[in-house]
Amino acid sequence: MTKPDTKKSEPSNLDRLDGQSMDITAQRLAAIKALLPEAFDLDGNLVRDKLLEALKPASYEASDDIPAFGLAWPGKQLAFAAAGVPTTATLRPSPEQSVDFDTTQNLLIEGDNLEVLKTLRRSYQGKVKMIYIDPPYNTGKDFVYPDNYGEGLDTYLQRTEQKDDDGFWKSTNSETSGRKHANWLSMMAPRLTLARNLLRDDGVIFVSIGDDEEANLRLLCDEVFGPENFCNTIAVEMSTTSGPKTVNAQQGTIVKNIEFVHIYRKSSAFNESVRTPLLDGIDAYDTHYTNWMNDDGTLDTLSDVLMCDVAIRSDVEKNNLAGSRGFSIKSMDKLLSVSEAAREFVTDNLKRIARVDRPPVSAQGASPDVGKWERFSADHRDYLLTTLESGTLQSLIPLHANYRMSDDYKPRFGRTVIRGDLWKGFHQDMGNVAKEGDMVFANGKKPVRLIKQFSKWATLGDGDILLDFFAGSGTSGHATMAQNAEDGGQRRYICVQLPEPLDEPVTLDDGIVCETIFDLTRERLKRAGSKIKEEAGLNAEKLDTGLRVFKLDSSNFTAWNSDPTTSETDLLERLEQLNDQTVAGRSEMDILWEILLKMGLPLDLQLERFELEGASFIGVADRTKVLSTETAIPTAALEALLDQDIPPSELVVLDGAFENDNARANIATLYKERKDDDGKPVCNLKVV
Repeated sequence: MTKPDTKKSEPSNLDRLDGQSMDITAQRLAAIKALLPEAFDLDGNLVRDKLLEALKPASYEASDDIPAFGLAWPGKQLAFAAAGVPTTATLRPSPEQSVDFDTTQNLLIEGDNLEVLKTLRRSYQGKVKMIYIDPPYNTGKDFVYPDNYGEGLDTYLQRTEQKDDDGFWKSTNSETSGRKHANWLSMMAPRLTLARNLLRDDGVIFVSIGDDEEANLRLLCDEVFGPENFCNTIAVEMSTTSGPKTVNAQQGTIVKNIEFVHIYRKSSAFNESVRTPLLDGIDAYDTHYTNWMNDDGTLDTLSDVLMCDVAIRSDVEKNNLAGSRGFSIKSMDKLLSVSEAAREFVTDNLKRIARVDRPPVSAQGASPDVGKWERFSADHRDYLLTTLESGTLQSLIPLHANYRMSDDYKPRFGRTVIRGDLWKGFHQDMGNVAKEGDMVFANGKKPVRLIKQFSKWATLGDGDILLDFFAGSGTSGHATMAQNAEDGGQRRYICVQLPEPLDEPVTLDDGIVCETIFDLTRERLKRAGSKIKEEAGLNAEKLDTGLRVFKLDSSNFTAWNSDPTTSETDLLERLEQLNDQTVAGRSEMDILWEILLKMGLPLDLQLERFELEGASFIGVADRTKVLSTETAIPTAALEALLDQDIPPSELVVLDGAFENDNARANIATLYKERKDDDGKPVCNLKVV
């Protein structure tokens, strides 16, 4: 694009767009100062001793001053502080690597997730419903991000540029480093801190982990999210004792078959919505279901009703299932295994077959006749009540409440139980996981079903965002699209993946070569989306199976690329660059999306270009916010924009786009003086 005319003008009263990510530390200090101003000195600095004094309870005694319980490791303070260090980094769009870039709401971002999370914070703070991550398990063989907090974005850029020269990418976090656990915790702490800020108040995070760091991760999450927000730790059966594991098991070794997932909510608001239970199928018949409810309110015995059916009675007699007292419900499993007529009978009469249970407290005083049932409503629920021969009041539970579609590897309609913290059967998914997404991923994959069921339990709904910033092969994005295809939902995903080089480049069946894990992520999401849309048939038009690709990079604006330098040569080069407002080689799209990002707008926006008085503008959300990447804007266009019946609430333009210095000053004054009924400026004008 054409470089702007960088006029040497005097400062005006124009506001500037903030080029840095949101400052967590500044926000926290402001919150503390609002509550405890006595903890600050006259210069506005927080004083530790004053803060501690202000927080002491009235009953405090010196003897209470004992060391706190918690997780400690070398580098902890620096690691947490890294989350609060702002960045001027940006995300550059890559339409050529995207699918349906202009319309999709799904995002795939290439880059170091620490920096990416910082760039997303202004736009997505408090907007993410669910986070799932599958970070390195720190087995001593997997890659752990070697953060250098003093360098920030430069660390990432150096890594991507020199990945093959000095082996930087090939290093692992082995025990020989002497800081295996400390390094891993220092990597995770700032990322989890930033993740918490992105979650909605009713949001939830799932973190997969193995044995090596499971205990440490639990303590770290307690510190980041608060122990009161711990939901559960589930054990997922990822393998069975078979194959090579059998040899070890026969020698007495307890082999590993499970992995863990820690679940934390953002706050108690997560519990305000009802969770969707997950159901495991059970083959055995529940022999407590012995009653048959007739239409006239009377009760019969299920075994007697079954024997009245000619076909079922024939199967009972043929298989010798009747004892001296006739057919017993204890033989129901055997009957169902040999009698199609019995199976059909049970399936067709789920609402008539029932068991007795304790009645609700509010039903005390009800007195249905012995051997009959009647309906009773309480607490917004309907109950069926009966009185036993002993005179005891009981509630009837129809079998249909226990027969539902299961959430197993092969879902089926039948008897189910609500799943607890042991998630069995995912070893079956792992046997097929290599084929999912038509993409082999040697670093390990999680099954699509696992992420779909996390989403189901978390009640991820239309418009909700699932974030995965250790995206790996892209399972989270694939699962989101697949779930939308099943139920017509409109969930969105944001996947973030480092361009970590593969040990060997992978050539796909269509000839595309993947050199990094990010390449595999992108290609899997493309292929999965295409296949899901193809299988959707008539519903394909409603499905969003596209993806917008962005890549982490330094800012497009020279003024925001101002890290300190001690080199005289570098300083002279930087001064020369400042004559241009934008970095050489950056496109209009690069600049457009950086402005949107730093305005705090989401990256899945649908944009509208419009003309006004010879100038081109870009409108967002029905033009409530407007920006321009033009390097020259007529004064008449800026005046006309403000004179519209409904002017935008915010306008952002390039600093050098004004006709001249006088026009710059006059427009700034005009926008500040045009106020609404509350005395506030109608439109906030900012320059970048």
